[in-house]
Amino acid sequence: MKSLNIWTGLYAVALAATVPTIAQGQTPDAPRFVAETPTPRVDYWQKRASDIGQELSTAQSLEPVRLVFVGDSITDFWHLDANPWFPGLYCGWSVWNESFGGAVPQHKALNLGVSGDRIEHVLHRLLPAAQGGEGWLDRPDLQPDTLFVMLGINNSFDAEKPATTSIIKGVEAVVARLRERRPKARIVIQSLLPTEDAVKNRDLVMPVNAALRTHAATQANTVFLDLYPSFVDDSGAQRRVLFNDALHPSREGYRVWRDRLVAFLNAAPEVKAPSGG
Repeated sequence: MKSLNIWTGLYAVALAATVPTIAQGQTPDAPRFVAETPTPRVDYWQKRASDIGQELSTAQSLEPVRLVFVGDSITDFWHLDANPWFPGLYCGWSVWNESFGGAVPQHKALNLGVSGDRIEHVLHRLLPAAQGGEGWLDRPDLQPDTLFVMLGINNSFDAEKPATTSIIKGVEAVVARLRERRPKARIVIQSLLPTEDAVKNRDLVMPVNAALRTHAATQANTVFLDLYPSFVDDSGAQRRVLFNDALHPSREGYRVWRDRLVAFLNAAPEVKAPSGG
């Protein structure tokens, strides 16, 4: 996403600012600029991916996990509270804890979203380590009931052409990879959310969503969940109050998303056999 080029750099600054160091001759209370402190560069996505890898390798048991979320920063930012780049704005952490943190055992979730990931990067993360991937589904005790997928908007920037076809084929490849790795799990393909660009919504987001709906109908134990209508007003424009920066949901946006997910899970819809394909 375009804004993430700025965000990742700002994250490195924010990270450095949390490291207390005292220059020679300064008192402990003396102010110190970040620019004076030697600091390795760690962009947000690198730390996030490292944290996920650490959790997957060290968790005593992943058996309680019933839901797994796969995606990019829109999924990732369920795990942020106060927005580290824009003071006064909030993401989805408190909402995630309320509903997916384990208080409801059947909704205990694992978030595999990484900011900035394109579809091809997610495919690499899901590829078994034995095949050169990151093996994020290698743990045999990770056997979720449901896999939620939201991917594609990052591939609309510096896009292959035609972008819609590239995104559709990429998401289909992710679904196939998930089905291969977890054949018994239900896969929920979530729609792309609306952007603030009406033309992009018309020419890319909506056609991609329509194609993914059709694809889900051809796949066994696969459902399409259309979130798009919940994030637009009566005129079809993006509801800006539900977004922090016109692309990433605000805390209120995550509440809307959460409510749709919980309603979906509680309804436990019957998954029909594929229509063909």
